[in-house]
Amino acid sequence: MSNQTVTQLKVLTSKSATNYGFDVIDFKMFTHLNPLSIQVNIRHKNPDKKVTIDDCSILSQRIDEAIKDSSIIDQPYTLEISSEGIGDFLTEEKDFQIFKGFPIEVTYQDLQKIEQQSNGLLLKRTDNDLQINQKGKTHRIPVEDVIQVRLTTPSG
Repeated sequence: MSNQTVTQLKVLTSKSATNYGFDVIDFKMFTHLNPLSIQVNIRHKNPDKKVTIDDCSILSQRIDEAIKDSSIIDQPYTLEISSEGIGDFLTEEKDFQIFKGFPIEVTYQDLQKIEQQSNGLLLKRTDNDLQINQKGKTHRIPVEDVIQVRLTTPSG
């Protein structure tokens, strides 16, 4: 999938969210999945309002309609809309300290810039790398290659 297509989808998604009173705070496409997966995190433009499940459902329908009407992509896809408060993503330094030893899933790019995922126990994040324990061995992932870190259940 071309960068132009991804950019067009980001713009379309942001415009649709804005029309319904939301900001897109994160947009991800997983082109290696079948079907293609589009994940969008939103928040209310009004900071006093929290995003509800109904908000996600309604906005999902609106964005889905906009994507289908646009003909930007012509392949099957899944669309996931969530709020920044839903999910267990580690982003701040304090998150990495608080959840040391917890099971995580790391999404990152390998040397060939192909998206990969690894599971393990969080050891620490330094300025240079993210360290996870995988079956007693330390796996180091360069910080610049990390896309996201998410808490998981012990079984994955």
